Amino acid sequence: MDYNRSILPFYLAYPAPSFMREEDNVLKDLEYLQQIYPSEAKRVQKRIAEILDKMDYEGSMIYDEYPDRWQLYKLTENIVIILKNEEEPDEDGKPSPAERWEWMGDMVQILLYYEIYKRRHGRKRGFIKF
Repeated sequence: MDYNRSILPFYLAYPAPSFMREEDNVLKDLEYLQQIYPSEAKRVQKRIAEILDKMDYEGSMIYDEYPDRWQLYKLTENIVIILKNEEEPDEDGKPSPAERWEWMGDMVQILLYYEIYKRRHGRKRGFIKF
């Protein structure tokens, strides 16, 4: 009998914990759903990811156990200001109407929280892949 073929390395002998598989599935679903966002939401989400890349370091407030609500609100406001400054005027040279920026703040806040969730629970943060 050849025992060499039946011996598994220790890390393959135990299946991955179910909570890790479930969380991985949740992140895959989230990433898929983000791919089918409307074009404006995709653009804003991409810009939010770029801004959060600068805040993605050990000890950042986005990794606090309970991030401060006021800091998240202030970060949302700052992102909206950045988006306003980057926006080009329409054909007539007029800026976007004020009511657009009212709902844009809500959308930025929601997309910001999703992006923070992905970074806090994503594969980049030390999960072991089996």
